[in-house]
Amino acid sequence: MAHFPNGFLWGAATAAYQIEGGVHEGNRGPSIWDTFSHTPGKIHNNDNGDIAADSYHRWQEDVALLKDMGLQAYRFSIAWPRIAPDGGTNWNDLGFAYYDSLIDALLAAGIEPWVTLYHWDLPQALQNKGGWQNPDTAEAFGAYAEAVGEHFKGRVRHWITLNEPQCFLCSGYGNGQHAPGLKLSKPELEACWENARRAHTLAAEALHRLDPDNQVGVSSCGTIFYPATDSSKDIEAARQFTFYPYDGPYSFSHSLILEGLTDTMDFIGLNIYQGMPIRMGENGPEVVPFPAGYPHTAIDWPVTPGCLAWGPLFIGERYGLPMYITENGLSCRDWVSEDGAVHDPQRIDFLSRYLKALSMGIEAGADVRGYFQWSLLDNYEWAEGYRQRFGLVYVDYTTGERTPKDSAAWYRDTVRQNGANL
Repeated sequence: MAHFPNGFLWGAATAAYQIEGGVHEGNRGPSIWDTFSHTPGKIHNNDNGDIAADSYHRWQEDVALLKDMGLQAYRFSIAWPRIAPDGGTNWNDLGFAYYDSLIDALLAAGIEPWVTLYHWDLPQALQNKGGWQNPDTAEAFGAYAEAVGEHFKGRVRHWITLNEPQCFLCSGYGNGQHAPGLKLSKPELEACWENARRAHTLAAEALHRLDPDNQVGVSSCGTIFYPATDSSKDIEAARQFTFYPYDGPYSFSHSLILEGLTDTMDFIGLNIYQGMPIRMGENGPEVVPFPAGYPHTAIDWPVTPGCLAWGPLFIGERYGLPMYITENGLSCRDWVSEDGAVHDPQRIDFLSRYLKALSMGIEAGADVRGYFQWSLLDNYEWAEGYRQRFGLVYVDYTTGERTPKDSAAWYRDTVRQNGANL
């Protein structure tokens, strides 16, 4: 039986561009994802986020879904271009009003808002000036964080400055797969990293200055390596591989963003979906290849529950901060069945396996204090468009209708029992 500590926080997560839609409403300015998604050939099926899950209009339904699942927290992002349409300090009252309504409704429902300030939707106006290549973007982000922190002071106390810098920089500025679609040289990309680190630091300083009770972190991503066996040699090999030799601007490592920033953070957010087994070979640590027919999710990521046990253990050892799993989940080929329900047994099986592994990691000493399932809703999955469904709730993209999947009821039971049902 899995065990989670008393007070363990259960939630779900989303991101603004992936769910909101309403891109031309409320005086919102364009973002780099508006531009990129409307560039032919960049996104699967040339999909865009103009409507997405239409949460800009249906947010009340989404709050009701969260409440029905008994979730204690909701991680969502504020769209920077809704607050700063031109990327500057001409703050948009209509943008604030939208999030006022959402946050007030969450609080009234007993759900704690966890706000991400940057989930990849950089104002296009800032990209026109160089985006993350320009040091001024960090200064603009600091001003934006201070304005948002001041506006929601006392209502929001948990803040994530940046979501997955490893992804939005490596994929957006390194290999060109994500917005803004650039392929920079190594020195140019390293400059982007410095600007992103500076942006986090300025935001964290502003939020701590505004309210000493504010808790600030970064949601980090990176490949998790876990031991192929329980031998001490394999455990040490996986520990080494989690941080080395994958350090570097073109690779996905947690140390890329966490090194040197943890003194500005109150917690670490970990987005963990998959991992790779490692053993100690004759010439040092080596990856153990997956056998033929190994289970993969619909997005072709391997099913590796061990990553959620060992990743937080290794990262906690290295940085010594409390952690939250700010994203974990999977894409399935879901559809509405003849009985009107959405049956997703693979998602239930996946989450059960991963949460059991997380429980084992916590029992072994990982200071993990909460878990946010990705995602509350089926949504716009970046370059994958709408062909990946990660949600606990099925979204009909033609009508916007929401249908909770079987996994939503299962997750409600898991939250109610604090994981004792696993």
